[in-house]
Amino acid sequence: MTKSSIADLRRDYALNSLHEAEVAKDPFDQFTQWWEQATRAAIDEVNAMTLSTLNGNVPESRIVLLKGYDKNGFVFFTNYQSAKGQQLNTSPACSLLFFWKELERQIRIIGTAHPIDAAASDTYFHSRPIGSQLGAWASPQSQVVANKEWLEEQYEQLEKKYQGQSTIPRPPHWGGYCVNPSRIEFWQGRPSRMHDRISYAKEETGNWKIERLAP
Repeated sequence: MTKSSIADLRRDYALNSLHEAEVAKDPFDQFTQWWEQATRAAIDEVNAMTLSTLNGNVPESRIVLLKGYDKNGFVFFTNYQSAKGQQLNTSPACSLLFFWKELERQIRIIGTAHPIDAAASDTYFHSRPIGSQLGAWASPQSQVVANKEWLEEQYEQLEKKYQGQSTIPRPPHWGGYCVNPSRIEFWQGRPSRMHDRISYAKEETGNWKIERLAP
């Protein structure tokens, strides 16, 4: 594919529209409406979201998986000693982005991330497949390692250590974060790039201010 053919790639969006007079007054209610529509649409990895953090003044992004949400925010799990964990410990400001191309929709969330309580992390950890639990112990996430064989050896040693045991303890360096939003934007693709963008901004009173943004 040539550079010129890349520039020619385009798609006109026309599936739905979004009007500020029709959205829910609370962004979590609006998120739930879109979430339920997305799950019914059988989107692959519907809970995949881009997490952006700050490494000093350099932004870094990667895909993580949403594992729950409520009026406090959006929850994901990771190694606290990973690059993203260390960055969130230094600067909890972050953003999340969902892109559901099948529905021509994006949801952008800006807020701050804080570790969830240990009991909630324990509950989720023990709901994971045994292999994933072992992987949380075996992998020093984001650190440089000697080679693939070294990682496989760490995993095999842990398999032997916990063989026959019904419960594997959660690593103290592994758990959940909740991103508490200060702003949530819902984006609906529209024809001629006249996209609908509805922004919810949290005010000091705790109420949400709803505004339309130009595409």
